[in-house]
Amino acid sequence: MIEAFLGAFSALFSVVNPLGAMPVFLMLSGDSSRLERRNQSIKIAIYMVLILVAFFFAGNLILSFFGIAIDHVRIAGGLLICSSAMTLLGKDAFKGKALAKEVQEEGIHKEDITFTPMAMPLLSGPGSIALMISMYGTASSGGFIGIVGILLAIVLVAFVTFLILIFSVKLNKFLGKGGMAALSRMMGFITLSIGISMIVNGLISIFRLL
Repeated sequence: MIEAFLGAFSALFSVVNPLGAMPVFLMLSGDSSRLERRNQSIKIAIYMVLILVAFFFAGNLILSFFGIAIDHVRIAGGLLICSSAMTLLGKDAFKGKALAKEVQEEGIHKEDITFTPMAMPLLSGPGSIALMISMYGTASSGGFIGIVGILLAIVLVAFVTFLILIFSVKLNKFLGKGGMAALSRMMGFITLSIGISMIVNGLISIFRLL
């Protein structure tokens, strides 16, 4: 279980990248008080857990319904993760994770930003969802203990995300643009490696079938 937990936590934390979501959260939360940010952070973390757990268990059923092989999801998910990682490695790395302008505009004018755009698609986006779906196949082979390890990893990532968001104002002042850029590039590199690993594993499995 420990091996499954550590592997899932490191991969999911890198793809979710709550540090990269922090600047967007600060922008969308605007002049919210400390208490309001705390309540928003709690709701975001809860929504994250619900979304990721739902796709972890239901992902394979969805794939079966549409006739999509898990290896194809690994390749497609790896490409999405690589695309997201390249944004974090770019010149605007200090801005954190990218969010479409239309979604940003909608979020600015919304009273509740916790489910959209924060929990989905910023934190629980296509990349993390694809990662969850691909992880279920690996975890199920390890039995109940492997599944529990991944579920614990999801909860811990959500808790760490909550802590980062609740202290986002202080962290942003402490790190500054230089620190945020350095952290974003580091997370981007790790995320890129995970994306490439998913693509390679998917291709290997397909070639073995051939």
